[in-house]
Amino acid sequence: MELLGSTQTATYARPRTSNFLPAISTMASSYKSHYPHFALTHSINQPWRTNMFYKTASAIPTLASIQRVPPDLTKAKVNFYPSNRSALVNRYTPDDWHKSNQSNYRESESSRHSAERLRRDTTRLIQDKEQLTRRNQESTNKNIGERINDIAFWRSELTHETGNMIGEINTLTDVKKRLERALAETEGPLQVAQECLYHREKRMSIDLVHDEVEQDLLKEVEMIKSCQERMRRHLDRVNAQLASNRAAQHELERDVNDKAEAHRIDDKCHQLRNTSDGISYYRGVERLDPSLSIPDSWAKFTDNNILRSQSERAASARLRDEVEILLNTTSNEMWNQFNTVNVAFTNRMAETTDAKNNLQTHLAKTLQEIFQTEMLIETLKKSIRDKESPLKVAQTRLEERTRRPNVELCRDNPHHRLVSEVREIGDTIQKLKERLRDAEHTLQTLVRTKVSLEHDLSVKANSLFIDQEKCMGMRKSFPSTPRLVGYT
Repeated sequence: MELLGSTQTATYARPRTSNFLPAISTMASSYKSHYPHFALTHSINQPWRTNMFYKTASAIPTLASIQRVPPDLTKAKVNFYPSNRSALVNRYTPDDWHKSNQSNYRESESSRHSAERLRRDTTRLIQDKEQLTRRNQESTNKNIGERINDIAFWRSELTHETGNMIGEINTLTDVKKRLERALAETEGPLQVAQECLYHREKRMSIDLVHDEVEQDLLKEVEMIKSCQERMRRHLDRVNAQLASNRAAQHELERDVNDKAEAHRIDDKCHQLRNTSDGISYYRGVERLDPSLSIPDSWAKFTDNNILRSQSERAASARLRDEVEILLNTTSNEMWNQFNTVNVAFTNRMAETTDAKNNLQTHLAKTLQEIFQTEMLIETLKKSIRDKESPLKVAQTRLEERTRRPNVELCRDNPHHRLVSEVREIGDTIQKLKERLRDAEHTLQTLVRTKVSLEHDLSVKANSLFIDQEKCMGMRKSFPSTPRLVGYT
């Protein structure tokens, strides 16, 4: 405790924890001294004194020195007055007291004004943020509603396009079935034409010629095969188009399902309110961005699916038209060629009779050609044998030059020339062998022709029987036009 003063009946003291007036408020500013020049050391050895009515002494007595009484003066009476004692401790003037009060008043008013401003600002902030939150939520609800309308629009467009695509797929499937039936109908005429060719291969001697009938039959076979090939190509295109249509349909249906799921989720979000059940905190969800598209790319994706479906439908319609044209074209071509072959057969049977008078001339010419071909074969064989020695010489030179020592093993001009010579001789031999094979094949053909000519007089009846009885007998029936275009 620190002494402050005393009266006749009591002594006043204050705690050492404070060097100013006691606190009258819980604010931190209440504990701050506003008059640092009045801070005292509170030491009895250095008391505060006023300058008035006091004279500076050379030695200031202390309480301890006053209380210590010499042993020889124990019986003496010492007078100690409270007024003298209070002069040794701290004192404040009335002005200080008033100033302290005024300072506390001002600080209280300042604190109250600050609290009032804070309260008003906080109330206004709460109202503003409440309005901002409500506006943001209303804007979000509006945006979600617009998004739901966009999803519903694109979903209806996708559903409409899906229905159109399903109809196109069914129509194209019917065309595919017609094309398959028409392709199956071409097997009959093709088999007849091939049978005619096979029967005419049984002709003997000079009758085994590549006459107009055979040419027309081959054309008929090639034409039917060409029609079949075109039909198969178109059938492959139809299958590919069906696959593309189904792929587009699949994309449309998947997009429709995604739109339905998105519509369900957004509709659920649109119906959520502050009082709804199931709402909860999801910390950090606003920092996540699992988005895969933006509104432009989202709309473009669906628009691309619809455009792709429309493009596939247009391509499918064009393909159907092409198939219709193909069926009509192939039917006309096969019918025209069928009639052409029949006319050629009639003319050929008339020519067979006239050909008997020219058999001897053709036989003589054939024998002469056989002789020349045999001479050509011998010449080719001799030429091939003559090339063997130069080839051996060139290869032997190359082999010997590989034994040159060290740096002498040079790729010089002789080396290049020898390599070129070996290659040229090899190419020459190869061409001569090919020509030899051609000549031998021609010789065999001439020999067969000669045999046919020698026996042609005896086989003319057989040839006429083949053309007239067997071939024309099979060609009396031919598929009708509706069957050739795929109708049953």
